[in-house]
Amino acid sequence: MAIQWFPGHMTRAKRQIQEKLKLIDIAIELLDARVPISSRNPMVDEILLGKPRLIILNKSDLADPRMNEQWKQYFEHEGHTCAIVDSNTGTGVQSISTLAKEILKEKIDKQIAKGMRPRAIRSLIVGIPNVGKSTLINRLAGRSVAITGDKPGVTKGQQWIKAGADFELLDTPGILWPKFEDQMVGYRLAITGAIREQILNLDDIGYYAMKMLCQRYWTTLAERYELSEPPADCEDNMEIVRIMEEVGRKRGCLMSGGRVDLEKASSIILRDLRAGKLGRITLEAPYDDMPVREVE
Repeated sequence: MAIQWFPGHMTRAKRQIQEKLKLIDIAIELLDARVPISSRNPMVDEILLGKPRLIILNKSDLADPRMNEQWKQYFEHEGHTCAIVDSNTGTGVQSISTLAKEILKEKIDKQIAKGMRPRAIRSLIVGIPNVGKSTLINRLAGRSVAITGDKPGVTKGQQWIKAGADFELLDTPGILWPKFEDQMVGYRLAITGAIREQILNLDDIGYYAMKMLCQRYWTTLAERYELSEPPADCEDNMEIVRIMEEVGRKRGCLMSGGRVDLEKASSIILRDLRAGKLGRITLEAPYDDMPVREVE
């Protein structure tokens, strides 16, 4: 199944960001800590035109903590300042304004040397749908000023928001890109909830999620659903379907004749994964393919 979702408002959002760019001091790029590469829009480099940038690994409470640190090191090695954040609980949020000031220190120092009083830092919040931009803005602002939701496409327009006396934020809609060159990117984004579910084949997405879970997090998967026997081969389609059917039977996803409703089973697996009920899971690793192992 080819996955793609690029509604019209995303094209408008890209154009509006480019129009506002001259007002921006720094971009805060949010990534999903569970899929940092797949959730990184390749158009952002083109859109931002070299603006200073702070990378945020958001939803870190749902991601493997050891992989969070590896990804932070990866982006720092690439020359970026990076912070591990959970905007839902507020963990790491207070570091954002401090890091932004450090990135812009040379510019601020020049203003002070000229006898100027530095104005509030104007920051652009950018990222794909459902990566937590609005939740982060509300945390930074200390009040509910941005619309939030647990599905992609909630924010449709732009707005300036004050976050204290020396920080201003421009909220923007989540932007994907017109074509996923690697379809595995589409699958990972679908698993984590960045793509509107109505356009997806849940059986397909659930199968891919189950395959990755069997390969990398079998123990936590087995504990959650009380599974009896691990797959003999995680590359064997029939073995993955067998595990999905076992989950479906455990959760009562049965149709007439005792057949398992794989769509319902897939929905349960995806909902549990997104909510962290399968433990802290990361679906990508920097540099190399993620080894088969368990989270402690």
